[in-house]
Amino acid sequence: MSPSAAILPDIGARLLYRDALLLVIDKPAGLPVHPGPKGGQTLTDHLDALRFGLPRRPEAVHRLDRDTSGCLALGRHAKALARLNRLFATGVAQKRYWALVEGGPEADEGRIDLALARRSDDPRSWWMKADPAGDPSLTLWRVMGRSSDRATTWLELEPITGRTHQLRVHCAASGFPIVGDPIYGSAPRHGGPGLQLHARRLALPLYPRKPPVVAEAPLPEHMRAGLSACGWTADTRPAPAE
Repeated sequence: MSPSAAILPDIGARLLYRDALLLVIDKPAGLPVHPGPKGGQTLTDHLDALRFGLPRRPEAVHRLDRDTSGCLALGRHAKALARLNRLFATGVAQKRYWALVEGGPEADEGRIDLALARRSDDPRSWWMKADPAGDPSLTLWRVMGRSSDRATTWLELEPITGRTHQLRVHCAASGFPIVGDPIYGSAPRHGGPGLQLHARRLALPLYPRKPPVVAEAPLPEHMRAGLSACGWTADTRPAPAE
């Protein structure tokens, strides 16, 4: 059995929302959405199982990092993809993430407004850095809980822009890197706790004169102990979308 098959034995069981245009799935950590330079299986290899009678498989509308879990939107056909792409391109798709960070901010809420650019000119490199000459990038955050020794903090993060590695770079540049991040944080490259970043909630105003489509992904097992130390319980609910 391939590693990806072990991570995702039944993609249908991870379906969070389904209608004629849209699917939302709970992507597991450890599985890339699209093929990379090193090859290997990706989420795309599993999407034929989500056709539900349509002639073609659905396609991802946006991306999540390999090690980020949670809500991922899929368009079911070409017209659906075009419609969904507009929501993300115009910034009206609302994404909320939960993260466990090292230390944490002193305030209870705030914003991180730091432009981002690639570290390298190599087109194969996804690593980013804060750079005033880069692309404008904005993240809103609020504290959901703190550990008793204040060594870690549970944050809700809302990226207003959608830059590569935005949340990871913004948190690290602000002095509270995401736990388990081997690139921008202090985690080892191998054998660490896993990236503690989860796409918790997705709200899409897909249909005129109707409330947004909302999907929520349950917290993955590898994040439960850390967030429990910061006050998370199984029935915690995020604030409603505006």
